[in-house]
Amino acid sequence: MDPIYLDYNASTPLDREVINTMQPYLEGYFGNPSSSHRYGTQTRAAVEKARQQLADLLGCHPDEIIFTSGGTESNNFALKGIAAVRKTEGNHIITSSIEHPAVGEVCRWLAGQGFDISYIPVDEYGLIDLQEMEAAITPKTIFISVMHANNEVGTIQPLSEISRIARKRGIIFHSDAAQSVGKIPVRVEELGVDLLSIAGHKFYAPKGIGALYIRKGIRLEKIMHGADHERNLRAGTENVLEIVGLGKAAELARRDLDKNYQHLREMRDLLHLILSENLEGLKLNGHPELRLPNTLNLSFRDIDAAAIIAELDDLAVSAGAACHADTVTVSSVLAAMKIPLPYARGAIRFSTGRMTTRDEIEQAAGQIISVIRKIREKGTIRKPAIPLCM
Repeated sequence: MDPIYLDYNASTPLDREVINTMQPYLEGYFGNPSSSHRYGTQTRAAVEKARQQLADLLGCHPDEIIFTSGGTESNNFALKGIAAVRKTEGNHIITSSIEHPAVGEVCRWLAGQGFDISYIPVDEYGLIDLQEMEAAITPKTIFISVMHANNEVGTIQPLSEISRIARKRGIIFHSDAAQSVGKIPVRVEELGVDLLSIAGHKFYAPKGIGALYIRKGIRLEKIMHGADHERNLRAGTENVLEIVGLGKAAELARRDLDKNYQHLREMRDLLHLILSENLEGLKLNGHPELRLPNTLNLSFRDIDAAAIIAELDDLAVSAGAACHADTVTVSSVLAAMKIPLPYARGAIRFSTGRMTTRDEIEQAAGQIISVIRKIREKGTIRKPAIPLCM
């Protein structure tokens, strides 16, 4: 049997239409977009078309899009760029307790540079506490960074409500939207964000390409220095091949958003239904409704996720806890949600994609049920160390 991929939150395959659109830029179109001759103007036109395609998806002006190497760079650019520009106005930053390391580690670095970071807690569903966030604001608060949707449990944060709080106090608001773009509507005006980070490989574009939306009027200190590429904000010759792929992926996401949403949710819910009907001791982690349509984070009580994954040779999923010798390291997200250890240690994230089929879901469910029953019958738990990748 072919392996079944249910780890689309980690990375997605390239869409065939994306591959076809990129192909000419592997062969005939190789010019530097900064060159004034035909070879350069051809690739410059391709870059600007992609910028427009992404702007159409986000509902913004193309001049508000800066291409980067991915979500991590976009987050670094946003947080460090704002901190550098506004440091004379204050040194306080607010974020959530469940951010991806691409935000969390930047905040820790900024703390070492003299910034004061407030980590706002979340409830049992992974939703940020808005009252605590507003109470944390001080005259020295310069920006807020809260992810749009969590990569582990899929919970969607109330960005429009956060933006109203931020704007009322004159605070810049950034969101890491790596997991939400292409799965749910992401329109910057509706969300009210000033900065938004995007990662191409999360919605069927290549790895190594992303973007940062920067609302007009927002100033950032650039972190890549050199020539005046990307409105003199991000130096380096544009990665034309992958920018073209990102643009096409954005076009497809916009075109097929409703259809994809329905399919992702049907496949996710089918898996949940089959497992729930056949296994006891299951717990859903994340909000039951305010959640990405493709994300299913389930805990199998009193079983280590590593033991389950070790038996699922033909199924690609991610664990919410890593086992090392006699200890279990629970993910920071599940810890912040205060998931009890008997459940947190057995958390597995299943994430469906456009290519996921009903047959794959049924086969995957059968494997999972068989493995869980086998482990419970044995009464022993294997604890191989596994990497935590959410």
